[in-house]
Amino acid sequence: MKQDGRQFDSHGRLRHFLTIEGLPRQTILDILDTAESFIAMGEREIKKVPLLRGKTVVNLFFESSTRTRTTFEIAAKRLSADVININPSLSSTAKGETLLDTVRNLEAMHTDLFVVRHASSGAAYLIAGHVSEHVHIINAGDGRHAHPTQAMLDMFTIRRHKGPFENLRVAIVGDVLHSRVARSEIHALTTLGAAEVRVIAPKTLLPTAVEKLGVHPFTDMRAGLADVDVIMMLRLQRERMTGALIPSEQEYFNLYGLTAEKRAYAKPDVIVMHPGPMNRGLEIDSAVADGPNSVILPQVTNGIAVRMAIMALIMGGTPAAEARRAP
Repeated sequence: MKQDGRQFDSHGRLRHFLTIEGLPRQTILDILDTAESFIAMGEREIKKVPLLRGKTVVNLFFESSTRTRTTFEIAAKRLSADVININPSLSSTAKGETLLDTVRNLEAMHTDLFVVRHASSGAAYLIAGHVSEHVHIINAGDGRHAHPTQAMLDMFTIRRHKGPFENLRVAIVGDVLHSRVARSEIHALTTLGAAEVRVIAPKTLLPTAVEKLGVHPFTDMRAGLADVDVIMMLRLQRERMTGALIPSEQEYFNLYGLTAEKRAYAKPDVIVMHPGPMNRGLEIDSAVADGPNSVILPQVTNGIAVRMAIMALIMGGTPAAEARRAP
């Protein structure tokens, strides 16, 4: 597979982390394997390694997300980087400064890595095309396009609980149309060779010609969840919707909300996932979200190790094997 020049440098090393689409399978596996070496750090008395000592990381979040921003901050600090959190709504962007002007000014303060979350698709790509060669960009979610680190932490969670992807049937359920998470998950699962990827939603929340992404679409929960190993629920993204795409929230829950009864259509040992934040009683019933099949909280824990791995690989200047040995 040809490497994406926007993500790799001239030596073939991962420079930015903008999207899962087009990433070689081995790069994804390197990230997952490197994250394994960091997962136990949370249980140590001293939770730091010096891989990024002296580096500066700026969390530049134009959209709010406490969970994602916090796990990035913890990940960077555990790698011994200095971390700055910028709230653009309180900064010069609120006074009319452009996105690139904001980044250029922060870059002039010797920033090494920007973690960018933005409502516009392609924002991280735009920044990556205008920063100096030594500066790295991680996409923490851009519009309806991609959320690659969420996909990676979900792949890590699936592999830890279910083993090789080649044997797995995975169902992604809910607002696929507006979900950058769903797009990144689909690219990751297909690249890793999942046996089958299904998407389940009302027709109004399925992208046109979604089959071209290599998935099997369903509009019925019973058929879509039959014999699956993994259920990924998606948040119903009211803020991205225009028009009445669902008849009512109660009707949506009745048909597509994950309850214990619907979960029983899947395999008995199915794992249930959700990228958060959850709308309980709309996308998922509390008995399922907090039940024995749920791995929703482990997803959050795993996000720290995975984001550490991505930062270490793109900023450390070391091969994946060396980064894995660091702890």
